[in-house]
Amino acid sequence: MRFTFSGSARPSRTPAEGHCWLLTNGLGGFMSASLDLSVTRCDQGLLVAAASPSRRFTLVHALREELTARGEERGSFTWEHGPEWRWERGGAALVRRCGMMPGENASAVTYELVNRSARPCTLTVTPVFQFAQKGEPPQKPFPVEYRDGAVRAAGLGARVATNGELRPVPVAFERMDYPDDERDGRRPWGLGFVCCAAGITVPAGERGELWLTFSDTGTDRTGPEIVEASIEENRRREERCPLVSPEARALARAAGDFVAYRASTGGKTVVAGYPFFGDWGRDTMIALPGCTLSTGRFEDAKSILRTFIRYEREGLLPNYFPEGQEEPQYNSADAPLLLINAVWLYYRRTGDRDFALEALPALRRIVEAYKNGTRYAIKMDADGLISAGEGLDQVTWMDVRVGDILPTPRHGKPVEINAYWYNALRVCAELSTLAGEDGGEYLALSETVKRSFNEKFWMEDRGYLRDVLSGTPADTQLRCNQIWAVTMPFAMLPTEREARVVEAVDRRLYTSRGLRTLSPEDPQFHPTYGGPQTERDMAYHQGTVWPFPLGAFYLAYLKVRRETKKAAGEVRARMSVMPEILREGCVGQIPEIYDGMEPGPSRGCFAQAWSVGELLRVYEKLEEIERSAGDA
Repeated sequence: MRFTFSGSARPSRTPAEGHCWLLTNGLGGFMSASLDLSVTRCDQGLLVAAASPSRRFTLVHALREELTARGEERGSFTWEHGPEWRWERGGAALVRRCGMMPGENASAVTYELVNRSARPCTLTVTPVFQFAQKGEPPQKPFPVEYRDGAVRAAGLGARVATNGELRPVPVAFERMDYPDDERDGRRPWGLGFVCCAAGITVPAGERGELWLTFSDTGTDRTGPEIVEASIEENRRREERCPLVSPEARALARAAGDFVAYRASTGGKTVVAGYPFFGDWGRDTMIALPGCTLSTGRFEDAKSILRTFIRYEREGLLPNYFPEGQEEPQYNSADAPLLLINAVWLYYRRTGDRDFALEALPALRRIVEAYKNGTRYAIKMDADGLISAGEGLDQVTWMDVRVGDILPTPRHGKPVEINAYWYNALRVCAELSTLAGEDGGEYLALSETVKRSFNEKFWMEDRGYLRDVLSGTPADTQLRCNQIWAVTMPFAMLPTEREARVVEAVDRRLYTSRGLRTLSPEDPQFHPTYGGPQTERDMAYHQGTVWPFPLGAFYLAYLKVRRETKKAAGEVRARMSVMPEILREGCVGQIPEIYDGMEPGPSRGCFAQAWSVGELLRVYEKLEEIERSAGDA
């Protein structure tokens, strides 16, 4: 899809309503700025280099540009397979493009300058470096060394190359203001520094080109080569996607931003979100089906699954891969069960029997650990249901902790964990049969789980499921977690109850941007996500709208309407806002969250893997229904 913003080369914006763009390199590194090429967050930059998907450094933070032509300025920004700016001033016409090299910590900016004026025109570009861990902008100056395009400071290095004249300038630190961070209660400023500049002079009536490349250790590629490689990578992501709708293909391109290689594990992983997050187990397992299976990236899916299977310990998966010699963190009750589901979805999609049987021993270990008990108080009760969490641990996706406060306490038996548990038992039964073995034990236990789940979670008087079994008022809160009890491949509810769950969620939690995490009628509902960290955390799962559960909602909506073409048309109509969503915030991406009452500008990460992945699954299902025979 093509998005154009016209009027000014530097579009007006407010911190709450700004736009940005994102390019990535398949390593966790990225390039991102606002439409005017400014940075409004400390986490943005024109070369954020990745040592790993969760350890990144902002090397080139911004650019300062000076064009000697004078006069009224007008122009536009366009995004299709990368960012492009066109503007004119005083007879000078300028085209700017940016790109990031796949597989390298290298980026580029290129300029084409046509001088239609009667005098020579000079373009000077000054990189603003930062040399700090991403998200931790320096507050004080430090020594800087510069020589022939090589910059060293703060234990980091970068190289600048250009086809123009590269010259040193006096090292100077300057304050960088971050209005988006200030709005969210983060540090509102940091320092950047300059030490060199590049430029060209174009005579009257002639045309000239200038490019700059930035890298961590140097690159042999020119600026135009990097930009073209970046465009081609984004184009390929769309072309190899089997889906046909423009929105789905745009999401396939976006999905590729999250799939990254992790050298420490020797396999692929999924970056949870830009610009804040690294690769997390839970997010990876939720994002994987849409970001890889729906887009035809089957080898990437298998690599990701193998990575996490290799790190299974005591039936748990890493929720966070640390760096160095530290052990991974395993504080997730849902990631292991979602891995079992992802293996099943991969097998059903590819028919890869060998990999399914390769994974089966790990899947069985997960089930046995959950039956017998493992860390974080994860264990099966006598009724067959899974309980999880104790103390200050938060082990579901609603995992915020503010000091000693758990804004969304879900210790006990969470509804989605037990939906995943039943599904996992049925998957293990199916794969055991595939292996020529008896899966009867898994089937027998699944029947116990199904009976207990329907007896204990269903509230006939309210027409929806309890969110958790804990013996607290939190049990009966209306939350979006119950939607996964309808949409897992193996589900437990009778058809009539599934329909009532979908109706309750639709009536009180649905918005066109996502599902609310808590009903607006609940006294704990927070309508706005913003302000200092504590205020944001208290709202994070207490009403804030999340796009990723919208995928499950639409799939559930289709299911309870028997996946007819009429139902598909109704979902298509609801999703007609997708071009508007893709245009807002980070162009071509889906964000992490929105405010809870009337979703307006996006919040949190401007690009979120599971938001993209889950909506891709909906487009895949819609196209499957629309290809089917009949129109009932």
